[in-house]
Amino acid sequence: MATQILMPALSPTMEEGTLAKWLVKEGDEVKSGQIMAEIETDKATMEFEAVDEGIIGKILIAEGTAGVKVNTPIAVLLEEGEDASAADAAPAASAPAASASPAPAAAAAPAATSPAAASGPKPVGARVFASPLARRIAAGKGIDLTTLKGSGPHGRIVKADVEAAKAGAPAPAPAAAASAPAAAAPAAAASMPTGASAETVMKMFADRAYTEVPLDGMRKTIAARLTEAKQTIPHFYLRRDVQLDALMAFRAQLNKQLEGRGVKLSVNDFIIKACANALQAVPNANAVWAGDRMLRLKPSDVAVAVAIEGGLFTPVLRDAHQKSLSALSAEMKDLATRAKTRKLAPHEYQGGSFAISNLGMMGIDNFDAVINPPHGSILAVGAGVKKPVVGKDGEITVATVMSMTLSVDHRVIDGALGADFLKAIIDNLENPLSMLA
Repeated sequence: MATQILMPALSPTMEEGTLAKWLVKEGDEVKSGQIMAEIETDKATMEFEAVDEGIIGKILIAEGTAGVKVNTPIAVLLEEGEDASAADAAPAASAPAASASPAPAAAAAPAATSPAAASGPKPVGARVFASPLARRIAAGKGIDLTTLKGSGPHGRIVKADVEAAKAGAPAPAPAAAASAPAAAAPAAAASMPTGASAETVMKMFADRAYTEVPLDGMRKTIAARLTEAKQTIPHFYLRRDVQLDALMAFRAQLNKQLEGRGVKLSVNDFIIKACANALQAVPNANAVWAGDRMLRLKPSDVAVAVAIEGGLFTPVLRDAHQKSLSALSAEMKDLATRAKTRKLAPHEYQGGSFAISNLGMMGIDNFDAVINPPHGSILAVGAGVKKPVVGKDGEITVATVMSMTLSVDHRVIDGALGADFLKAIIDNLENPLSMLA
């Protein structure tokens, strides 16, 4: 029976995507796991692979087509022996069936599986959504599909589910069931923020020259998420200066020793490590807001903002407290390079309880950053500049001083706790040797 392949949700924020490139053509035979297409989401270009085997009967969406909504039919997959005319009789697009899935890196996206569809055995007479291959295997082995849980897109029963049942093993749990509570996941991009309509604004500038810039998926997501953040998160701000002279001297010493290994540590690497250690020292600050509760994380998963053309990413350095400065430096360079070419997988830029935004390298003295939900806080880092300071002996000296502002979600972190957290960060930076302990 011919089935429709639907546009997948490759990330929690994806509502539509661009079908960048087809890697198969009509009449091609595809195998489970074969890469079928490249799809541009709001954040990255990702590979889309087949779950079932079959023949591409018809391609419904041409490559290069932008704005394709999630769950829109993009192609029709035929079973062995069916001819092209069967493509016109494929199940309606409203049926939650699909014959392809995102590549493994994207499979953990919370939006990829419908909990209702995969909740358990189906009632008698209920429609069962299963791939053609899964149906053939089940029929041959006498397995009742209504007793199985589907691990495919939208709870669809696929080959692996039937084989697991055949072997007497429990069916694979849907990807979404293994994730954290839904409220802890980054919020999906909502509709564009309210305000003056496009028509109203354009009328204001009817007599002025301008260029209209359409919003791509990333820009829409940034606008929606940051509007949500400022409207729903009760921000407050804590500011402190840190003296960097000891760190700069220590960094120069380490870099000299690391020359032969091709490693060069940046000040930002030390800031990442200082924050990771501070999250361990003040564990109550290592938390996220989850709608009706808080989640306190045990590892230090630190997100770092990376500017790219048209927007930004916040790749996450997981277990940063357990990694050396040189390991953090190499990982950050790799993530930043792939972010700039939009080659990050969703699991590399989702998660974390805390983020760092460093504009000091651009000459900004200080600023206030917006919290990226569900994070509990974000550190805005300014430039290190020479300033007169009063020493412990009362004498005025010159020191390299950097301004830091911690933006805090008051639902998660109170003032005194936020102050303790920022102090722990400062202590690590002003005593850099302690970060190697």
